[in-house]
Parts: sequence; structure tokens; C-alpha cells
Amino acid sequence: MKTNWWKKATIYQIYPRSFQDTNDDGIGDLQGIIQHLDYLEFLGIDAVWLSPIYQSPNEDNGYDISDYQVINPEYGTMNDVETLIKKAKKRNIRIIMDLVVNHTSSEHPWFQSAVHDPKSEFHNFYIWRKSYDEKPPNDLQSNFGGSAWTYVPDLGEYYFHLHAKEQPDLNWENPSMRQEIYRMMNFWIEKGVGGFRLDVIDLIGKEPDQSITKNGPKLHELLQEMNRCTFGNYDLVTVGETWGATPEIAQLYSNESRDELSMVFQFEHINLDKQVGKRKWDLKELDPKELHQVFSKWQTELADKGWNSLFWNNHDLPRIISRWGNDQEYRVLSGKMLAIYLYFLQGTPYLYQGEEIGMINYPVESIDEVNDIESRRMYDERINSGYTKEEIIASINVKGRDNGRHPMHWDDSKQAGFTTSIPWLPVGDSSEINVATALEDQTSLFYTYKKLIQFRKKFPVITEGSFESISTGDTAILAYIRRYKEETLLVVVNFSNESDHFLLDSTQQIKEILIHNYEKEISQTLLPYESYAVLLK
Repeated sequence: MKTNWWKKATIYQIYPRSFQDTNDDGIGDLQGIIQHLDYLEFLGIDAVWLSPIYQSPNEDNGYDISDYQVINPEYGTMNDVETLIKKAKKRNIRIIMDLVVNHTSSEHPWFQSAVHDPKSEFHNFYIWRKSYDEKPPNDLQSNFGGSAWTYVPDLGEYYFHLHAKEQPDLNWENPSMRQEIYRMMNFWIEKGVGGFRLDVIDLIGKEPDQSITKNGPKLHELLQEMNRCTFGNYDLVTVGETWGATPEIAQLYSNESRDELSMVFQFEHINLDKQVGKRKWDLKELDPKELHQVFSKWQTELADKGWNSLFWNNHDLPRIISRWGNDQEYRVLSGKMLAIYLYFLQGTPYLYQGEEIGMINYPVESIDEVNDIESRRMYDERINSGYTKEEIIASINVKGRDNGRHPMHWDDSKQAGFTTSIPWLPVGDSSEINVATALEDQTSLFYTYKKLIQFRKKFPVITEGSFESISTGDTAILAYIRRYKEETLLVVVNFSNESDHFLLDSTQQIKEILIHNYEKEISQTLLPYESYAVLLK
């Protein structure tokens, strides 16, 4: 029986490579996650989303899978996964697997067979086009730069890849390939996983000959088939990564009557600090009002028609306090403001490792310090286009994916308690920002998140209530009201480092202060990053 448990849940994302190393090789592992299950239970989370732990050559840090049913030895064994699922379940924590089914690694046996034998049954598991003039079939570009087509001289054919050439796209037109994917998904369901996060799932309906990559015409038909053949028969959560989703498209994915997914990750808010029509590296200042408009639109247009996911951070994004908060003087206060604004909205929150203790970006001075394939390829591309090294490094320090991937800070020791050897990526300054320090301080950001997670289970207005944006004039003060039956909830935040004013409607009186990030009375004057949530009479 389906319960939609995920509507009241908070999901914690773990990037296994950077969470906890237990065998001193500088790389996080599954035993490290098992070691910290009590910490996650204390925080109050309901599920863990694991970034990929499968066999992989790590061209894209595990998002290039060479075997879906073998664990990368860097992380441990299948026995470790089974132990993790079992021990997490004892703490009422479910394990959500990150699944990449748009593409595989070029080292996957399917592709190895396909590239060496055009008559192999696996050749048609991928997307191939003949070359008659040694030019790519069209000008589609890879998301990592360059052509989305790579030529194989021995075959006289190009194969298609929307990411690196080491990540060939699967051919979702092929029913045999689809059945293999479904069989693999059911293998994991039988292991007892709590669901799937489906990487770039909006790409599987692509029609490259028509230059259609996202939201292809057969996409939802394919997802409905996937639902029928796999997770639709179980009480699981599914979330699709959909960079091209609008509220209308998100309804198609997440309306319960359509039997597709539980929810999607949409990224409209994430793109608000890039120049219109440009790439993410072309920066502009965030307008808090524009951010509020986007969140308000998604809250209103998905109400009763779908379900929102709520997030600031993930493994592909920079740390939110450095990005839209203040990672110096107001690190903790701005972190609390960001949390309070997000966690009273309708949807399922996703908390990225280290976000709960206020981890911040890790600036670099040279491309030699950068691991991320996307950042490195952008660097080469822009150097060749005439950008200066300083301009490119500045963009990487703001938006680069490595920012969120530096190891977790457990304590203030040399390697922050992550490892006793040399970490795969350098550890940031953990002298103040670490779990041990946060747990000792009842006013820390950690306890704000713990409290917010508890509120989401306690107050139906958060999961069930209507949403109304409150006009505050042309300021950085953002406010909204949630209503459900007899409960009325007001949230007000100052999304800036300047004091400002907000006048509470004279007809509204505060019944109970749920949370306030300053130790002072609520008044018309909001101090930098001041934020609160109150129940009204």
C-alpha cells in the first residue's frame, strides 16, 4: 500500500567519495556511512540519497557506470551495501540509489561489445549514425563542450553522447535495452532500497536527428513503462533530475494519476545568478525578489497537481551560504535564513552533506587544483576563446562543482576527521565549521535544521497548506503565508546583509514563534539575514 511517506520526509544526500574514509585511502566509503548512521538519525532525516557507488572508471566521478550491479571497490562491497540498507532500516532511514540510465560508461560491457562488433545485439543499445563525409550528423553539442558525436573509424559510424565521449547515450528506442534496465532496477528493489534518484532523466526521450534532447515526445510514455515494470509496484520514492522542467512539465512527471515519478528536481531558481541566454559560468547578481517569484510560481502552480522538491545544494552545485548567503560575518545567520525560507514551503527537502553545519566554498588559484571534468573542459574551451585565466578561475570559484565535493568536516583535526591519509580532494578549514563543534552548540545551524525537520512532521500546514506570497515592496524582505484548516503560518526573511523593515498586518497577531534566528523580539526592523516563522492567531 502506497503511503506517500516522502511528503513529510527530509532526504539527506551523501556524496560517498567525500563523506567518511575508514580504510585510509583518502576516499570515502560505505563503512564510513554506516559509521555515521546514528548522527543521521539524530538529525532526524528519513532517507539517504547516495550518489553513485557502482563500478566506474570515474571519468565523471561515478556518473559513468560500467556495471550497475557491481560496487566500486573504492567504496566497498555488495555486502557493505546490504549492511547499510539493513542498519539504516533499523533507524527508520531508507537508502535511495542514484541511477544513471541516460548513458553508461564507455567501459560498460554493452558498449565494449557495441564498439567492437556492429552485429552485436548490444550495438543497438546505443545511438549510432553512419558517416558519409566524415562530418558529425548534426551540430548538437555535449553538455561538457564540443560535439555530441564521436567518430569510430573502424565502424565508419558516430555514436551520440550528451556528456563526455566516455559516457555514450543509451538508445531508449530499443525495447531490449529497456528491459535490461528494468531488470537491473528490480535487482536493487529486491535489495530493499527506498527508491531512486534518476539522473538527467528528461534526456531519455531524445530524438537527436530532430535535435531534440530534453523533453522528447516519447519521454512520458517511457517513464510510465518504467513505473509499471519496476518501482510502481512498491512504496518507493522517485525523483527525476530535469533541468528543462517548467511547472507544466513537472505536473506530467509528478501528478499521482499519471503513474510516473514522485517528484522532480527543477532548476529554475538555480539559474537565476547567470546571465540570460548564457552558460552558468557567466555570472550575475542574484535578485532576491526574482528568486521569491520563482519559488512562489512553483508553489502555486504545482499545488494539488504534483509535488515539489526543495533544495539549495547538491553535488553539482556550489555551497549555498557562499553563493547566496554570507560566508564571512553572517555565515551562521545567513545559513539559518536560507533554511527557514525553504523548509516551510510545500515539497520534500533535500539536505546535502555539510549543509547542516554551514560548509562553504573552497576557492582555488589554479586549474591544477580543479578535479571536476566540467570545470576543466570549460577552462580549456574558454582559454582558447580568449578569456583570461583570472576570469575563468573566478567563475569556477563561484559555480564550480568541486565546491560541494570537498570532504565532510567531522572535527577540527588536520583532515577534519574525514581521513588520516591524503584526501582525494583537499579538506577545507574545519577549525570552526565541523560536526563536533556544531553538536556542542545548541544555537548552531545543525540544531536549526534538526528543528525544521521536526516541524515538517508536526505541522500539517507545511505539507498540506495553501501558499500565498506576501508583498513587501521593493526590498530584499521575502514573506509568505501557509494556511491549512485552523493553522496559519507566516514566514519572513531578510535576504540581505542590510537592515530593513517589514510591517506585520495589523489584523494578524502572533500566536506562537516557531523559530527565529536572532535572540531578540520580533519587530518591524529586520536585521541582516533575520528570519522567523510564526503561527498566527
